[in-house]
Amino acid sequence: MKTALRLTMPTMLGCITLLMAGRALAVNLPDFSTLAAENGPAVVNISSERKPEIAQAARPNLPFDLPEGPDAAPLNELFRHFFGEQGEAPAMPSESLGSGFIISADGYVLTNHHVVKNADEITVRLGNRSELPAKLIGSDERSDIALLKIESKNGPLPTVKIGDPGRLKVGEWVLAIGSPFGFDHSVTAGIVSAKGRALPQDTYVPFIQTDVAINPGNSGGPLFNMKGEVVGINSQIYSRTGGFMGLSFAVPIDVAMDVVEQLKTNGTVTRGWLGVLIQDVTRELAESFGMQQPRGALVARVMPDGPAAKAGIAAGDIILRFNGEDIIYSSDLPPRVGRTAVGRKVPVDILRGGKPRTLKLAVAALPAQVERPSRGTPPSKASADRIGLIVTDLPESQRGKRGGVVVQKLVAGPAQDAGIQVGDIILSVNSEDVADSAEFKRLVRRLPANQVARLLVQRGDNPHWLALRVPK
Repeated sequence: MKTALRLTMPTMLGCITLLMAGRALAVNLPDFSTLAAENGPAVVNISSERKPEIAQAARPNLPFDLPEGPDAAPLNELFRHFFGEQGEAPAMPSESLGSGFIISADGYVLTNHHVVKNADEITVRLGNRSELPAKLIGSDERSDIALLKIESKNGPLPTVKIGDPGRLKVGEWVLAIGSPFGFDHSVTAGIVSAKGRALPQDTYVPFIQTDVAINPGNSGGPLFNMKGEVVGINSQIYSRTGGFMGLSFAVPIDVAMDVVEQLKTNGTVTRGWLGVLIQDVTRELAESFGMQQPRGALVARVMPDGPAAKAGIAAGDIILRFNGEDIIYSSDLPPRVGRTAVGRKVPVDILRGGKPRTLKLAVAALPAQVERPSRGTPPSKASADRIGLIVTDLPESQRGKRGGVVVQKLVAGPAQDAGIQVGDIILSVNSEDVADSAEFKRLVRRLPANQVARLLVQRGDNPHWLALRVPK
């Protein structure tokens, strides 16, 4: 028995509405073809070669000849991965492939530092497949930016337009052009996932996070907005496999262009420096400081004789504003300090003991290496406390000006829940310095029950604030 399907007028109207909405959505999807065609000629492929110190004649015994040329390098690595190498490994010249883009008609090219690092020879291949030798003008490892120069005999070179990453919005469409795995002028698109993203060891760059497909070989290529302006340089990916997993990071173009101007002028890059180690203010730490909500950069350590020390900033201070700009996350501070002119005096608003203060600070130049404290070894003598810690004094040879105690053992309790580990050195409790284990016991006994306490803990090289709730 067949059942007749009857559509009422409201149902028919609903179907028509859905169909029209689907067509409208398809019409509103971005078309990147014009953008790719107009900007593709200014995007280049970069190969850099480092000559081996000792050449060897051995070569893998494969059932076929490996392809030659810069495009073949990723394929060769793939073939060697599956077929292996027989005999003694050859000392072949090491080759790095990446992308770049031309920022001036006279031949300045921007790429990543890691693409040309330690290179003896750098070759730039243009969109018309012509190849030109490149001169390294300068390179900056901290921002992962390198500036190259090529000379063309065929007149002005095609260039990109530089945009303003400050106007970039989360959720906005962006486009990448590059050479993933050596495939020239590959185009991938996505949206901006986040802005001002801080990555480990890259605190001076507020990265643009996207979901644009970026793979090895895309490094140094441009990230475009829908106006066809470069807003970033594709630099890193987050991956557990070595390939794209949905998280890509680009250096904002304004950061890169600041580096470019310094490299052109001085050949090196100078950044502002405060001389502090900082961390985020968590909800628990905010409560311990009497703040209504977490914000700012919490100072974990002040470098001796640094600009912050001279201005009176101390461990436990929370930096809320720097030179008139709000600091919401701790990652907001380093890029703003780094771009401040060396020697300039700026106001720094802090929170100390629950009260706001404003200090004047003269920004200094970031040193090549910053002094780091030694960790020390826990001695055998120990005593217990009420929060689940067994600590002991540091040897005289390992004590700094502030003293401290070292964690020998953990038992179940608030300290363990807060993330404290054996070997940690506790420097202060609620911003009161710990001279020795006797002082630490006294401070712990005085902690109010059911309140959040904060401990300044040094683990390895760096100190860190941790919060715990004191039991009854």
